[in-house]
Amino acid sequence: MCNLTAGTAFLRRMIGVVGMGCALISTPAIPAGADNAAVMAANAAFYAALNKIFVGDVGPMKAVWSSAEDVTYMGPTGDFNRGWRAVLKNWEGQAALKLGGRVEPTEVSAIVGQDLAVINAYEQGENTNAKGKVERVRLRATNVFRKEGGQWKMVGHQTDPLPYLTKPAK
Repeated sequence: MCNLTAGTAFLRRMIGVVGMGCALISTPAIPAGADNAAVMAANAAFYAALNKIFVGDVGPMKAVWSSAEDVTYMGPTGDFNRGWRAVLKNWEGQAALKLGGRVEPTEVSAIVGQDLAVINAYEQGENTNAKGKVERVRLRATNVFRKEGGQWKMVGHQTDPLPYLTKPAK
């Protein structure tokens, strides 16, 4: 006959850990309300700023982003920018391209916490490539916002790369 005492104790601990994890996951971050609306407004401001980038205006994008050094950007160029200076430089480069067109978020899903929010969506619309051809765009995107000084600021943005914006591998 085997001794199941050690195995039973381990199993009970694991069930407890899994139960606590499920309780944390199933607990809503915050009740729906003002923060949800504010996060969705910040997300809308980001897409308005993105569409201004397409005509060469980087100003609204500066207002949307946090200027902290922990921000990250993985955009359609395929680059991974860390820190506000690097992120801003990338946006300035995209603004200089003046791709034209318009992109809007679709199928938006948001998780809003007390000081951090994550939005997943598709970015859908069109831009002009380097050869002047209009290209349809449908990219997966993740936007991360942090509450700073009572305002929701973007601290992370990631999309799929666009072939006509990525640089060849070295």
